Amino acid sequence: MKIEIIPLIISLVPAILITLLAIYFFKLHITNEEKRRRFLLHRENQKQSLPLRLQAYERMVLFLERISPGNLLTRIAPVSEDKKSYESLLIYTIDQEFEHNLTQQIYVSDECWNTIKASKNATIALIRKIVLKEEVDSAIKMREVILTELIEKGAPSDTAITIIKEEIGDLF
Repeated sequence: MKIEIIPLIISLVPAILITLLAIYFFKLHITNEEKRRRFLLHRENQKQSLPLRLQAYERMVLFLERISPGNLLTRIAPVSEDKKSYESLLIYTIDQEFEHNLTQQIYVSDECWNTIKASKNATIALIRKIVLKEEVDSAIKMREVILTELIEKGAPSDTAITIIKEEIGDLF
């Protein structure tokens, strides 16, 4: 009986090894197929989302251009000589523009979105800082001082536009 078991074990070892090898290659094949399906699905999703992302970047650049102090002051003239009412009008316009584009944040990176928000806040801070200056006594003078500051230091939105351009470059 002992003699019969040894040939049986010897004949079963290769069969077990071949079975284990077949299971290994089957799992490897299944894993590769799953990765290939994911890749194809991801590529198809990118084809559909790329135009939406590009449109979001375009809208954010347009937003940044619209709130750039030079463009903002050109587009929105003071209603009266009161600098406080002009300040309120400018800030209200910036906030409205921002709220209109809030949904675009889902298409841009967090870094980009935070830079856009920082640019908006820096523009508002610039306007508020200028209103507090003693030499600014009217809306017209306020416009002059903002434009002078803009020429000296540049627009806060320039940095955000640069980051958007870099992100668009990374898409391709």
